Amino acid sequence: MIFTDTHTHLYSKEFDNDRNVLIQKAIDGGVTRLFMPNVDSESIPGMLQVEKQFPAHCFAMMGLHPCSVNSTYQSELQVVEYWLTKRKFVAIGEIGIDLYWDKTFFEQQQDAFRTQLGFAKKYDLPYIIHSRNSFDETMEIVNEFKADQLKAIFHCFSGNVEQAEQVIASGLTAGTSMTEAGNFKLGIGGVVSFKNSGLDKVVEAIDLKHIVLETDAPYLAPMPHRGKRNEPDYLFLVAQKIADIKRISIEEVAAVTTQNSIDVFGF
Repeated sequence: MIFTDTHTHLYSKEFDNDRNVLIQKAIDGGVTRLFMPNVDSESIPGMLQVEKQFPAHCFAMMGLHPCSVNSTYQSELQVVEYWLTKRKFVAIGEIGIDLYWDKTFFEQQQDAFRTQLGFAKKYDLPYIIHSRNSFDETMEIVNEFKADQLKAIFHCFSGNVEQAEQVIASGLTAGTSMTEAGNFKLGIGGVVSFKNSGLDKVVEAIDLKHIVLETDAPYLAPMPHRGKRNEPDYLFLVAQKIADIKRISIEEVAAVTTQNSIDVFGF
């Protein structure tokens, strides 16, 4: 089985003491594809170092996280595009809108999101969306770029079935239906294992072809590790929970979600 973690912050300081051991443990267990979203200019060196140490397994993205958008965001965006011109990245991310922590820079977040969707179009890359307490605001901007047929993952999707269907429909090409694979995937992680999260109903209702796996490590560890540091090999717990919900084998979950990730990232 090949598992793919489409969203993991392996460069985070929470892994400074045992990073290589945890990554190798995940790889040995079958999590052989790990995609790392960038946060801001300060996270770039650590992310690239992890990629350098595990070039066949760890893949870097480039982007500015909405929670890092402030009064100096334009200079941060210049750093993002500098790196995009310097070398190849697998995606633009993570980008989007976050209205949970602070709404002070909402307009700047919107501008940064649109700018980076422009980067995705310019450099022909998929993008990874961070959307927290901002589903409608995020979808409004996503739909502005709908005609460009960009591919994307809605990281840490936490909406309801209706919102999931809205995301999927927005990523479908003309003449296709909800039963067919589209350009937008839903990133499902540890939250699916939380009691009363409602994600179990979403996973049950939508086709597996619309789902990719993620940990968001070191954040949002699945049960029974909730509240503790999330680790790369906890992806198995997410996969097993999805298998249980859909009454299929974990092998099928691994195969389909990995293929979905290939459809997004192109390799």
